Amino acid sequence: MISRKSILSALAVVILFAGAGVVSWQLLSNRSGAPASAGEATFAGSEVCAGCHQVEDKLWHSSQHERAMAHATDKSVLGDFNDASFQYFEVQSRFFRKDGNFFLETDGPDGKLATYQVKYTFGVDPLQQYLIEFPDGRLQALSIAWDSRPKDKGGQRWFHLYPNENIRHDDVLHWTKLNQNWNFMCAECHSTGVQKNYDAAADRFATKWAEISVSCEACHGAGSRHVAWAQDKKSWWPASKQEDRTKGLLVQFDERAGTTWTQNEKTGMPQRNGMPLGLRKEVETCGLCHARRAQFSEKWVPGQLVSNTHLPTPMHRNLSYADGQMRDVEELYNYLPFKESKMFAAGVTCSDCHDPHSATLRAPGDGVCLQCHTPAKYESVSHRHHENVSSAVSCVSCHMPERSYMVVDRRHDHSFRIPRPDLSVKLGTPNACNDCHRDQSAQWAATTIETWFGPRREGFQTYAAAFHAAWTQQPDAGRLLNEVVSDRNAPAVARASALIELGGYISPANFGLAQEALSDSDPMVRMAALEMLGRVPANQLWPLISPLLSDPIQGVRIRALALLAATPTASQPAADRERFDKAAAEFVAAQRLNADRPEARVTLANFLAQRGQTADAETEFKAARRLNPQFAPAAINLADLYRSLRREEEGVTVLRDAVSTNPQDASLRYALGLALVRQKKQSDALPELKRATELAPDQAHYAYVYAVGLHSAGQADDAIAVLKDNLAKHPTDRESLLALVTFNRDGGNIASALEYAQRLAQIAPNDRRIADLVETLRRQIDAAPR
Repeated sequence: MISRKSILSALAVVILFAGAGVVSWQLLSNRSGAPASAGEATFAGSEVCAGCHQVEDKLWHSSQHERAMAHATDKSVLGDFNDASFQYFEVQSRFFRKDGNFFLETDGPDGKLATYQVKYTFGVDPLQQYLIEFPDGRLQALSIAWDSRPKDKGGQRWFHLYPNENIRHDDVLHWTKLNQNWNFMCAECHSTGVQKNYDAAADRFATKWAEISVSCEACHGAGSRHVAWAQDKKSWWPASKQEDRTKGLLVQFDERAGTTWTQNEKTGMPQRNGMPLGLRKEVETCGLCHARRAQFSEKWVPGQLVSNTHLPTPMHRNLSYADGQMRDVEELYNYLPFKESKMFAAGVTCSDCHDPHSATLRAPGDGVCLQCHTPAKYESVSHRHHENVSSAVSCVSCHMPERSYMVVDRRHDHSFRIPRPDLSVKLGTPNACNDCHRDQSAQWAATTIETWFGPRREGFQTYAAAFHAAWTQQPDAGRLLNEVVSDRNAPAVARASALIELGGYISPANFGLAQEALSDSDPMVRMAALEMLGRVPANQLWPLISPLLSDPIQGVRIRALALLAATPTASQPAADRERFDKAAAEFVAAQRLNADRPEARVTLANFLAQRGQTADAETEFKAARRLNPQFAPAAINLADLYRSLRREEEGVTVLRDAVSTNPQDASLRYALGLALVRQKKQSDALPELKRATELAPDQAHYAYVYAVGLHSAGQADDAIAVLKDNLAKHPTDRESLLALVTFNRDGGNIASALEYAQRLAQIAPNDRRIADLVETLRRQIDAAPR
């Protein structure tokens, strides 16, 4: 489920024999009818796999993965369609049967009640959604879902995924709109071998899949070459020197082969018998769907890094707490949290705990943890301290706290952390103790933990202070983030997230951190280093980042390309032009893949504008506005294109139209205000800049620009008042501090100017220009007559 905030950004393969060592070869076939070959692998189908892998197939058919999506039938539909009704604010929806099919009456894209046939079911437990097919090939996920839990658990009812928000037909979160579209939002992970097939010219989908739900090949990859290997008896029976040890599979999930965990006598902790592999094939394969990420290629291959075809989401203030715990507003999924964990660092992989075919744990309850963690130590009273409690405390109670998503779906955080109520006291992060002891304070929990385990209990994730400082704009944020990036023992995902945050604190003092990170072994770190350098002019970056245009990971290549796009071909070194062009082709293809999304159309338009293809850029911006008139960046960037083409009045028209459609969007008000300033319509501009500041008090820059506008209009006192108020909300905002220095100095208040300059120096102690400014102001005060 997507929230409003985000709008604003199995595995070991064994051939099993049927009967007494005889394989039923007639079940093996190539789905397409073409002969399987050693060429590009194609999808064979799970019924083919079942011919040999009968045990795995039986387990799979009992799992939720196998029922991720299905045609709406009496067998698959769980919801009450016996003329049931559901009231959501002013809309009453009705669910009923007709001619053996499933229907509902609810509000459509125009807000009027209409009847829709349910085409597919989506999911099983603890909820089931329903997909409605539209004439243009779109499948839309209904926001009213069926709670499939037992009645005594609160289930067996209809409920809305946004129960506390009145989502009307003109809202971007309405079930008929882009952000509830199955073809883009859901298909890749709920079906196998999906090809989106969006026709941008016709604005239609012809989405196809190899199998409607999650099947064998969703994890193992297209299986035609494996089928061909099995059909060629000579390749394996009897074994020959030319035996294909890959068995024709695209990936061998062999990370657990030969791996043992033993007890470290000194620490009492389990220890792997070898170093973790550099490429964690299971984690990356599961991560395709268990990560929050953006797709830019359909050429995913199991066992390869997710970053080669998708952009994984790093830690973000809307999705994570400062210590990395998942928020319950919108799901972060478990790829990122698991990569934060000590378990991942030690070499634990997904199938150590989860059976990939049955989608169940390797052992029930705490048994899955006690495979490695000695019961004598970890089931003891001295460890758990919860004897004689009414509800038994398990390992996950303290180390894998739950968060709820989609109202009823409780998920465990896979970052495997120790409870830190002391951080709750300092930083306001949640902790497992107070998840249960809600009647007690975090200080009470912190004191209790210290009594049990002593004062030093930091755990593995030690970067909370840095992200808290960055997200609350504390003066020491830059220094703390530098420390996280420099800590080679910190999880790579934490270092990557810190690099991105450092983009707002970039200086000569930490530029070297970004430069070093560009050659990091983890592609998320390399991409984050590029993100940190995003504000540096392209002509200064070319020598540093042009080598990444041929990085082995496509996600890195297209991010490097985006930063260098503004460099004209004539200014590019001749030796780099070929790889620039190749990366540019990949970049354009990534945006074309997602041409059904306004974000991709705007991204492509900006690239085209940078390359001087302004007519094509204009076409893409307009297409983005058609896809979603409420998508503010489309209007803002189109207006900026018109400004660059000296068509300012057309830009103002675009912005006024966008504001009329979306009057509560602060970015539109801000852009309109700036456009009016450029037209020297100061009296019209100031109200727009003021409104932007009111709508987005978290945007310090808006208030700064509004203050500059006031000062330019001769309202110096009002300007200083706005800046002071802004500084109260954003105490480390450099623009506001520098403006206060300037305005006070120009107004003759040198003492106040010095005060603000000194505050700037505390934030940027290594900035020579600020140090010189402080010294100049001091000399002025000393030289003033007394």
